[in-house]
Amino acid sequence: MATTASTPAADPAAGTQPVTGLRERLRTGFGLLGPRHPRHTLSLSQVDSLALPVGDDGVVVGVNAEGQPAVIGVNRPTPFDILFIGGLWTAQVLALRVAATGARVAVETGRPGHWAQVVQAVGGGQSGMTVHEVGRVPPLGASAVSPVLVIRDCGMRPPRGRVTSAPWQAVLTLLPYLSPVAPRLMRQARLVGVQRVSPEEAAEIGRTAGLPRAEYEALPTLADGVTLWCAERDRQYVMTQPTDAEIGLMGTPRRMD
Repeated sequence: MATTASTPAADPAAGTQPVTGLRERLRTGFGLLGPRHPRHTLSLSQVDSLALPVGDDGVVVGVNAEGQPAVIGVNRPTPFDILFIGGLWTAQVLALRVAATGARVAVETGRPGHWAQVVQAVGGGQSGMTVHEVGRVPPLGASAVSPVLVIRDCGMRPPRGRVTSAPWQAVLTLLPYLSPVAPRLMRQARLVGVQRVSPEEAAEIGRTAGLPRAEYEALPTLADGVTLWCAERDRQYVMTQPTDAEIGLMGTPRRMD
């Protein structure tokens, strides 16, 4: 007797979809089929209307050459070291803006008087900004709900810090100028910022960071408030534009302290 190939039975709940197809979807974890609704379709013009302005998550440190906001993601779940060769003014603006995101800022410095006005503006205590003597920064208990930025303002030869970068705890080391420890710190850092330096310093920074000649030769000509930020795969010239409140507190941008 001749036989004919049978087709899988259809599942009434799934319209015309075979039972074996439904079982396969359940087996692979796609879940139960929900109620049937008409399909939602959009024209191309309607799709454009759904666009949302989404930017990087972090602290706005200024604008780049295209006039777009330049953002540094300081609060990270992984250790993050920043080396900044530049002026105190820019470092303090960055500290203010990091504190404004809700993160805590701990300043390790041998010149606490230079930070007093900024600390007063932010508010001291464990929920704001604290200042510590060099080598006296206590454990800070950084976490996802309470991230920390440690700023090491310890002169040209900062000693090795007791508190290092860790998850949710970034460390920014401030050097006024290039120093003998700078090459080591540049190699360790995941982000390096450089402001105006001498031609000799610029050449050394170019060799250490592998900068194109045109970029390191431009460093001695940078205006006050301009920083070349260098990451592993990205370099941007950024102009830090202070707000009215920042100007009232610290004055206009300056390279020299």
